[in-house]
Amino acid sequence: MITVVGTGTGADAGTGAGAPLDGEALGAADLVVGGRRHLDAVALPEGAERIVLGPLAPALERIAAYVEEGRAVTVLASGDPGFFGVVRALAERFGAERLRVRPGVSSVAAAFARVGLAWDDAVVVSAHGRDPRTAVNVCRARPKVAVLTGPGAGPAELGAALARWPGGERVLVVASALGDPGRERVERVSPGEAAARDWGTAVSVVLCLDPARTWGEGMGTVAGGGPGPAGWALDEGAFDHRDSMITKFEVRALALARLGPRLGDLVWDVGAGSGSVAVECARLGAAVVAVERDADSVARVRANALARGVDVGVVHGAAPDALTGLDDPDAVFVGGGGRELPAIVAACAGRARRAVVVALAALDRVPQVRAALTGAGLGCDGVLLQSSRLAPLPGDVTRLAATNPVFLLWGVRPSADREFYGEGVVQ
Repeated sequence: MITVVGTGTGADAGTGAGAPLDGEALGAADLVVGGRRHLDAVALPEGAERIVLGPLAPALERIAAYVEEGRAVTVLASGDPGFFGVVRALAERFGAERLRVRPGVSSVAAAFARVGLAWDDAVVVSAHGRDPRTAVNVCRARPKVAVLTGPGAGPAELGAALARWPGGERVLVVASALGDPGRERVERVSPGEAAARDWGTAVSVVLCLDPARTWGEGMGTVAGGGPGPAGWALDEGAFDHRDSMITKFEVRALALARLGPRLGDLVWDVGAGSGSVAVECARLGAAVVAVERDADSVARVRANALARGVDVGVVHGAAPDALTGLDDPDAVFVGGGGRELPAIVAACAGRARRAVVVALAALDRVPQVRAALTGAGLGCDGVLLQSSRLAPLPGDVTRLAATNPVFLLWGVRPSADREFYGEGVVQ
């Protein structure tokens, strides 16, 4: 067996049931693996080999040699080793049946405890050893997030990205050196303050909180911020809009399917109008920026987002110039039209990581939009959507009322086509 001991985080670290001082865990160990501070805190069994955990691969090879010989191994790990920890790598290499895991208190649980907040409604994302953009977009989209940080993805980087977010403001709680009585610090700062500081290497977790939104309503049944929306492609009546200037739900349904908004993504809604597409993408978990040049429509987008309980960043300006300075999106929806449409589509297609979806009514614009998408290296496809809705007539009879036909074109970056639309994405 491989015994994995979580040392815990906080005041109980080193003294709880899962602590490294536990004689039962160490007494029979022939090999003890762990961080230097963990190993220095214990008395190793006589004759036991000690390996300071650095790169994981060499340690796994040494553990494998002991396992093949039937010798006992103990691994000491910070916090809860089953939560973004070493248990995953050990189970994949040696099988879960070989592991005896003794969990400790995770740094996320300790951080929320320090500020007196429940965390069953929080989303937890790891930026350790990963591109921080996913963590940043989760923080933009959700009101309560815990980020496990790492080099190049710490409070300064998170703060810099959130400071330029055109949506609601965030408060960051930076929990440094949790469990170390002499060095532990828990500080509330603004994103701008976080960006301006040098946090060193002791940070373990950052809480990102939206003080303007409710953090859970009573006790839920699904951890991590809820199960998601009960439906999408909402009826036009669910949004405030002007003179039926709104993407109809039939068109919106296919647009959402091609955009594929999900937690960790950034989506632009360009020419947002009422913001119906922006709000629906936000309800499905994406961070969303709506770009709109009409002042009344800007107010309408904000009101619709507020009514649906989501945060949509709003940029008041005309595309493509208004797109300058925005972070590159995963997907873009372009609505509206006019002479600028091909230039807007080209600007979006040049920066989208995955897909661009365009809704337009004018037949003459279709070749230009296709050329803009393919010119940016995207594979292009599309449909003409024509639908007729049931409408009542006097005498308890029903007729079909035709809606205006709409072209829906989409361009998909070839590198994303197989990954996202064919086999799915593993974060």
